[in-house]
Amino acid sequence: MRIHHLNCGTMNMPGYPMVAHVFLLETDRGLVLVDSGFGLHDIENPKLRVGPMRHVIRPVFDPDETAVRQIARLGFRPNDVRHIVLTHLDMDHAGGIADFPNARIHTTAAELLGAVVAPNIRARTRYRAAQFTHGPTWIEHTPDGEAWFGFAAAKELTSISPGLVLVSLPGHSPGHACVAVDTDGGWLLHAGDAFYHWGALGGPAPVPPQVKLMERVAATNFNRLVANQRRLAELHHGTESVRVISAHDPADLIALTKHAANNEESGVMR
Repeated sequence: MRIHHLNCGTMNMPGYPMVAHVFLLETDRGLVLVDSGFGLHDIENPKLRVGPMRHVIRPVFDPDETAVRQIARLGFRPNDVRHIVLTHLDMDHAGGIADFPNARIHTTAAELLGAVVAPNIRARTRYRAAQFTHGPTWIEHTPDGEAWFGFAAAKELTSISPGLVLVSLPGHSPGHACVAVDTDGGWLLHAGDAFYHWGALGGPAPVPPQVKLMERVAATNFNRLVANQRRLAELHHGTESVRVISAHDPADLIALTKHAANNEESGVMR
């Protein structure tokens, strides 16, 4: 499995510039995206599809950053993307799915229920219904009954590709999940919005106050979010075979992009 690391949404939030880190996986069964960032339709109509949060996170809205444009530059077509696995359905993670209308969109049953099927008043503000009006082919998953590195609720997505695991971590949203990818160098765990800033996992710099506030306001269960962060910190600092990835940290994206390029130059496939 070959992995490309894409930035599908630069965001200039004051005090903490962010990216939308998306995995593009080349598998024997076609292309798979882990998250999708912002899409072309979001750029065309940000007021409708991104909403008031655009004034907080301040996306650049560059068409060349969309997954569909980056995939084309790699020599692929939109129809080559067979599956998109979403950590959750917030606009900066799910907006790009409309650019791949034939892809199957994978999420947890709890997230789909809370965001699309039966959203409450808060969810109608948070999630952008316009991003889902193209009629996605939803594939629901209920990660339970399996364990993955101490996380009790996980599901291997063998129907998509071996070595792909959906790990349930609700807290940021009702059905939030992380996505683990098995590589030659160990596991990469795309943590979605389980944390915004490495300070939450014991990083050298503290979490900026505005990021702390955004994290608390966005969380549907803040206590559970904090408990998840403690477990992720243990995994990150204590398990050499797993590398936790922040969805929004630019340094992670730069480091992994460089690592992938070096492996490609040396003939190593990840």
